[in-house]
Amino acid sequence: MSTDTTTADPLERFRKWDTISPFELKDELGRIASLSKDTQTFLNAGRGNPNWIATTPREAYWLFGRFGVEESKRVWDDKDLGGMPDKNGIGARFDAFIAKHASEPGADMLKRGIEYGVKELGFNKDAWVYELTDAIIGDMYPVPPRMGVHMEKAVCKYLVAEMCGDSPPAGKFDVFAVEGGTAAMCYIFDTLMVNGLLHRGDKIALAMPTFTPYIEIAHLDKYSFEIVEVNATSLYESGAHSWQYPDSEIDKIADPSVKAFFVVNPSNPPSYAMARSSLERITKIVREKRNDLIIITDDVYGTFVEGFQSLMKWAPQNTITVYSFSKYFGCTGWRLGAIAIHEDNVFDKMIAALPEKEKDRLRTRYGPLTLTPDNIKFIDRLVADSRQIALNHTAGLSMPQQVMMTFFALFDLTDDNHAYRSLTRRICQERLEALWKGMKLPLVPDPLRAGYYSTLDLMKWAELTYGEDFMKFLVKNYHPLQIVFALATFHAIVLLNGSGFGAPDWSVRVSLANLPDKAYSEIGGDLVQVAQGAVERWKKESAKQKV
Repeated sequence: MSTDTTTADPLERFRKWDTISPFELKDELGRIASLSKDTQTFLNAGRGNPNWIATTPREAYWLFGRFGVEESKRVWDDKDLGGMPDKNGIGARFDAFIAKHASEPGADMLKRGIEYGVKELGFNKDAWVYELTDAIIGDMYPVPPRMGVHMEKAVCKYLVAEMCGDSPPAGKFDVFAVEGGTAAMCYIFDTLMVNGLLHRGDKIALAMPTFTPYIEIAHLDKYSFEIVEVNATSLYESGAHSWQYPDSEIDKIADPSVKAFFVVNPSNPPSYAMARSSLERITKIVREKRNDLIIITDDVYGTFVEGFQSLMKWAPQNTITVYSFSKYFGCTGWRLGAIAIHEDNVFDKMIAALPEKEKDRLRTRYGPLTLTPDNIKFIDRLVADSRQIALNHTAGLSMPQQVMMTFFALFDLTDDNHAYRSLTRRICQERLEALWKGMKLPLVPDPLRAGYYSTLDLMKWAELTYGEDFMKFLVKNYHPLQIVFALATFHAIVLLNGSGFGAPDWSVRVSLANLPDKAYSEIGGDLVQVAQGAVERWKKESAKQKV
């Protein structure tokens, strides 16, 4: 690592970036990397956009779009103008269309998806095909605004299957289709506040490290939440991070002053699923001490861990689940997310138990929507609040987006051998292994590791490899951000600083999703080279002191 000697304080150049979000810092690092002499090997592992896409559901989508246009022209065909699709007999016409185009890409998945809705979900075929057809044409506002009735059930089936496994909780979940996980976060924060379930200045717990926006949003003046960190400080026997939560950290949520617990599971940036023991401990706390605790779990990476289980399974009545289709299916540009809430939940009960003055305020707020505003469920308040109440009648994710989301869900639900799931997991794990091989470090096997990212702690490496004296030398002579700046400057590599996610100051986050496989051994080797520069300097200065 290099230092800047142009100022009285050589580390000042790096300190000024301490308060900047890592997602904004990456732009500066990208600019520096673009000026590097090594630009032919410019490697940006700073953002988690995967470099794969699920092709089959997309093929089914485009083929079904042709069916939708044919249905429109069947009703009214005047040059460039068509009509609204007709529901009567549409199921049989779809069968004829598929028979005609059976050999085309996406046809088999499309046929299986429609059959799944009829046979497994109990849909009337005409109603099912019509909803999808009208939706893909996009000729109507989203109705209901939360999500199309059939599409909601299909997406819910997918979420429960992936997040809860073979033993989902009793009852059902309601789903609100939203513009990616980012919109879900914004809507949830706001509706919790508006409905008096959270208040400005409340104490909330964050499972740390975590996705940076959860930290940054909590500090906005609008919320000014007091943050209680639930830190993943557990270690393997080797002394390396296992990124799990000790019981003493989990127990922080037992404090009745903690109003909500925000979890990213599997974590970002460590990329580890929460251990079963932690899930059980959280559940025990909720049942015995904190039945009023609000839990928000962001489970976007759940599909990358075998046998993953979400808190939506363990504490369904207390949990708001956020899911994005972006990572697993390679569709960040589609902006496809979902909020899932169990029909029997504490949020509705907490609203019902509010003081009468608060209820009156909410009756005034939601009164334009219904004659019985007290009966509006929390999830439907999310929908209304997302459009400032007055535009509730035009709320909802666009219908063509809902179809794409549904097709992704159906693709997974009908992939009996889970070939796609296995492939995406293998991609991540092989890249992870290449990264660690490039660093010439052993990788501890761990079934809870998602491997979508890897968080590398240089200080932990220094402690385990060279001991306390070298650690003190690093702290005295270097700034943690020098790691990422040196990688950008000398190797044209962009990584994000782990400190921006609440990870250890001397850590970096490597996205294992967005670069070719061969890039990761190179990143590992260059990271070691950067660190080795500090080691050599330490050795020289130590030798001088001994003379």
